[in-house]
Amino acid sequence: MRQQFSRVIVKGGVVSPGELKIILDQAERLDLDTIAFGSRQDILFLTQNKIVDNSSSLRLVTPDGDRVENIMSSYVTSDLFASTHWLTGDRYLYILEQFQNTPKLKINIVDPKQRVVPLFTGHLNFIASEQEDYWYLYMRLPHWEKTQMYPVLIYSWDLAQIAEAVERILKEEPQNVEMVFDLVIDATDLNNKTVSSPLAMDFQPFPYCEGMNRMQSGKYWLGLYWRNNKYDIKFLKGLCDLCVTSKIGKIALTPFKSFIVKGIPSEDKLAWEKFLGLSGINVRHSMLELNWHLPVANEMALNLKQFLVDSFNKQDISTYGLTFGIADFYRSGSYFTSIVIERNKPDVLPVEFEARASFNIVYARDFDPNTQDYIVHVQDVDQSELPALLMELSQMYFKNLGDKKPAKEVSAPKLQTIKVAVYQCNSCQTIYDYRFGDQTQNIQPGVLFEKLPNEYCCSLCEGPKENFSKISFMAELNQ
Repeated sequence: MRQQFSRVIVKGGVVSPGELKIILDQAERLDLDTIAFGSRQDILFLTQNKIVDNSSSLRLVTPDGDRVENIMSSYVTSDLFASTHWLTGDRYLYILEQFQNTPKLKINIVDPKQRVVPLFTGHLNFIASEQEDYWYLYMRLPHWEKTQMYPVLIYSWDLAQIAEAVERILKEEPQNVEMVFDLVIDATDLNNKTVSSPLAMDFQPFPYCEGMNRMQSGKYWLGLYWRNNKYDIKFLKGLCDLCVTSKIGKIALTPFKSFIVKGIPSEDKLAWEKFLGLSGINVRHSMLELNWHLPVANEMALNLKQFLVDSFNKQDISTYGLTFGIADFYRSGSYFTSIVIERNKPDVLPVEFEARASFNIVYARDFDPNTQDYIVHVQDVDQSELPALLMELSQMYFKNLGDKKPAKEVSAPKLQTIKVAVYQCNSCQTIYDYRFGDQTQNIQPGVLFEKLPNEYCCSLCEGPKENFSKISFMAELNQ
């Protein structure tokens, strides 16, 4: 049975050194020496003790409490790896600030150009488009079997409003994205935009995310990973203090049970290296270890991973760019690694017999987990057979690596009719539509009516701005 632990919600996987110290203080009050990181960029207290949250700033979720979810984001990759041109670290933070309530749905806010944070493992997956401040939305609500694309692009400052609206209509049990769209458009006033092109994603290998590395700005970033996912509290407190000294305001968590500190000044690099050395911290694990996603506090999975990593090391096998996961075959949820080792449910046998552990291996099409399409490689094999079979898959991956493939396109929606809000002059009926702006007055497309200058006037009759009234009409979306 899966163990349940108390979780601390860390919105977007972003926490300040001060906030982290509050969390660490709470853990110490529970007589804990370590904390762990969860697969949704949250923090876990590995204890069965009763927890009382005495801090108003700490959003702590106990196993017996209401089900809420942490919002995931790819803020951790900003300024470090390939990214959409307009999506900066600050932009993530502004967007995350819009989410004032802890959601019950899993929400991902992600850049499609990075490969550290999964794109499609949420109920609501907001994925950045090439159009500045607009996002695709791919939905897979709890009772849906497949992911479906929302028919319009969503404005950055509407993400939280959309998420709240979808949660409110869950009681209607919408069966498809069209029904969700109709319910949302009737209940909210949003700045949607036509989908002009489908989401396209180029495959990128999983990057190396550990050690001290130079940023383009000349500063440094530090990635830290601990093999057993048990991070020493005293060490983390010292790291928080060092962040304050170096004027670093944020620490970012990854879904791979590691964390990253960005913006270390070059003049402080030696102090950081000294701190790591005196703490006995290894900052150069092999990629064979870093690219695994395991269930938290699962000794079976940890031991199996170590067995497989040791086997790879002995054979001098490279797995650069691949990611691996270990999971139960009968688990619910989505995978987000290139290759998954599934543990089958043990057979029910008489007491005098020991059930044999058996495994399946599945891999993502093109070894890209964002395809959401997993192919069965083998089924019902013994643990001793796994290393050779995984090496076989690794060779398949490298054989095809570099073959030029067109960018994967995630299908656009069919032609849809939607309600569009515009402003109409009461005198001459001229319409101002933010989607097109007003070229006669040098107003660019995308400028909301509310953002127009007070001196704006009707382009036809020169009526004042206050002479416009908001109206709605139905319009068709292009494919």
